[in-house]
Amino acid sequence: MDAIHVTVEPHGSAVLLARNTISTKMVLLKGTTMLRISKLSDYAMVILATLAGEPGRVQTATALAERTRIAAPTVSKLLKQLHRAGLVSSSRGLHGGYQLARPATEISAAAILDALEGPLALTDCAAARGQCGIEDTCRVSHAWQRLNWAIRRSLYEVTLAQLAGLDSMQANLPAMEQEIKLAAGVSHAAATNALASNRR
Repeated sequence: MDAIHVTVEPHGSAVLLARNTISTKMVLLKGTTMLRISKLSDYAMVILATLAGEPGRVQTATALAERTRIAAPTVSKLLKQLHRAGLVSSSRGLHGGYQLARPATEISAAAILDALEGPLALTDCAAARGQCGIEDTCRVSHAWQRLNWAIRRSLYEVTLAQLAGLDSMQANLPAMEQEIKLAAGVSHAAATNALASNRR
């Protein structure tokens, strides 16, 4: 049976639950646990946003490293991955470098994350059928698949142009933002109360 290798930040401690590891990262935030994108994916978005700011300009990896303050080897590694995924194009020679392969309005956040981390899958069953040993008897798989689909749809709706601040977000969702803030506050309060009661 496959198991999960979980890295918990900020302390960076790792827990290996069994052989045949599947890696994921969980981040502790104010007493709650949430999933987040990797630092490399975050850096890739910064690099792409920099390219999006000057779409007609070819920029070298060195110049991008200086502008973004990301280490040059990391920038080079990420540009190669983004090039393989078809998100940036490269040219050689004296005036060679990198630029976006298509307009920033046509590159989604989902495409960027897919290039760096692979398709989003909150659970094994959300990735594809046949990935989980208990899917035939599981009652929660359909709910997880719906959640996975909703998150993926949201990632498709956000473009690189929006991430780079070049295009205002089309959807204004104050009610959803309020609901998320409220839920975060409730989760934090519940976690704080649980910790307090455990200490007694």
